[in-house]
Amino acid sequence: MADDDVPQPSSQYRREAFKASAVHNTSAQRRRQLAVAVGKEKREALIRAKRLCREAFFEDNEVSLERDMDTDEEKTVLDAQTSQTVDDLKSALTYHGKGATQKKVETLRELRRLLSKSEVPPVKAALQAGVIPLLVQCLAFGSPDEQLLEAAWCLTNIAAGDPEETKSLMPALPLLVAHIGEKSLVAIAEQCAWALGNVAGEGEELRNILLAQGALLPLARLMMSNKGSTARTAAWALSNLLKGPHPKAASELIKIKGVIDAIVQHLRKEDDELVTEVAWVVVYLSALSEVAVGLLLKNDVAQLLVGKLAASESLQLLIPVLRSLGNLVAADGYMTDKVLIVGYNITEQLLSGLIKCLKNEHRVLKKVMRGMPNGEGLKLVEEDGIDAMERFQFHENEEIRNMANGLIDKYFGEDYGLDE
Repeated sequence: MADDDVPQPSSQYRREAFKASAVHNTSAQRRRQLAVAVGKEKREALIRAKRLCREAFFEDNEVSLERDMDTDEEKTVLDAQTSQTVDDLKSALTYHGKGATQKKVETLRELRRLLSKSEVPPVKAALQAGVIPLLVQCLAFGSPDEQLLEAAWCLTNIAAGDPEETKSLMPALPLLVAHIGEKSLVAIAEQCAWALGNVAGEGEELRNILLAQGALLPLARLMMSNKGSTARTAAWALSNLLKGPHPKAASELIKIKGVIDAIVQHLRKEDDELVTEVAWVVVYLSALSEVAVGLLLKNDVAQLLVGKLAASESLQLLIPVLRSLGNLVAADGYMTDKVLIVGYNITEQLLSGLIKCLKNEHRVLKKVMRGMPNGEGLKLVEEDGIDAMERFQFHENEEIRNMANGLIDKYFGEDYGLDE
């Protein structure tokens, strides 16, 4: 999460340092720098660290109802519905008559829908109504699979909230860790991994608790899954668990049998979303463990990453790939040579990949700018876009240099960040 990252100067601030003819007010530079650094930190917290598990679809009447409500009215209605549904769950858990199991599942499903369909889910209302002990009860061993899945989904979205809401999951953590074990259904294990990823994304305190409760090994095994969504979710949760300045988790992960093989296997796939999450695992492994660097290089991970630069146009993939390669190159001389000596021309591959990514970013930028009002498009793109483009402003390749400078000048010019 962003609490582990030291905010860096904004690309606008660094770019202007190279403009000899430009004279800028120091306080204005500081405001721009602070605006971008703080904004980036907040967006990383929201986009990388935690993820809400949305409903796949709603009934037509639900969609039209949401569109007709204003924000305040919607919140009031959702809060009331959520409190009532938690009360219904209390009743369902004490009912032992005919259809008791189905009653619990249906109530959990309704709660999950309420926690999934709003931009700001009614988590606080659910917590105030006493939902956590009920969901812990629903995670008990021997519970029906559908009940386990719905309860884990509810906890996933509660954990995507603010810090105190995330910490409310503490009583549920041992069971969530247990249900990502090999005996669980894949769907249940995947949902529990998602919940744990949100918890790990909150910060070092909760990461240490998860590590102490043994979350690392089952998440590592889950990343070895051949199912794309499962491996992707597990890799994302692992990357959140590895964050931070302490190398212990990375050192333990690299020792787990099959981890390197799984990383290599997934990096060979054409699934950009899966490769992106696995690349983030490589980022933290290569930053925190010298042993991991050696094993990654020995297994040609650097070559696989370079190949992804040439083959993919995804900026989201480009960021962790470049960071991983930077970590590998930053190792000792022998390791640097291993990165550079690959079976094809790295320079051409890098240029090809960067040009593709920058061209794709230009298209994406235009769409985002047109589709989002009040400057929100700029803020969204800034999350990774400025850093990616700023890398190549002074590149020796003219096409890359011109595109990078053009994008930054057009969308993040002199006045950007001054009104924040």
